[in-house]
Amino acid sequence: GLAAPPRVLVCASASGYYGDRGDAELVEESPPGDDFLAQACVAWEAAAAPASARGIRVVHLRAGIVLDPAGGALGRLLPVFRAGLGSPLGGGRQYWPWITRDDLVGIISFALTHPLAGPVNAVAPEALTNRDWSRTLAHVLRRPLGPAVPRWVLRLALGEMATMLLASQRLVPARLQETGFAFRAPRLEPALRAQLGTRG
Repeated sequence: GLAAPPRVLVCASASGYYGDRGDAELVEESPPGDDFLAQACVAWEAAAAPASARGIRVVHLRAGIVLDPAGGALGRLLPVFRAGLGSPLGGGRQYWPWITRDDLVGIISFALTHPLAGPVNAVAPEALTNRDWSRTLAHVLRRPLGPAVPRWVLRLALGEMATMLLASQRLVPARLQETGFAFRAPRLEPALRAQLGTRG
């Protein structure tokens, strides 16, 4: 082990910890899901147990979809929506937890300097379904929103990856709200406008 271990260890986990949970509001104490991604998150978080045993303050950031037009989910969706081909996925009723890249960096800094420990839902406070998420992105880009892509089409085209897109995770950033973290982008539409340089 290290002669002088760090005082804090901030670990990247994911909203996938909770699995597919429908409309249930998920706080940090909510139990994990039982699918592959959920169990992978459980194992990943458990791997930091030796650090906790050494007295290191460990924070597990369960991040949602990180918004960044240069990459990730938003980067992949932008060309489709800009072409006017954007649509809700599946029925669009699944909740998509999200966070801007800048707020995620802010949460990491906050976790290093405030007495947080254990799981932290690193998501914006505005909970939106995929349908509302898609409608907002289309609105910001001034493009039409097409009909929902059926679940079976997504599963045929994407295989197991479709499971991630169709899972519903309505996370609540309870620990961050309790400890006074100030979100720079608590709502999706202003966040997208700021990132994409569009006006209302």
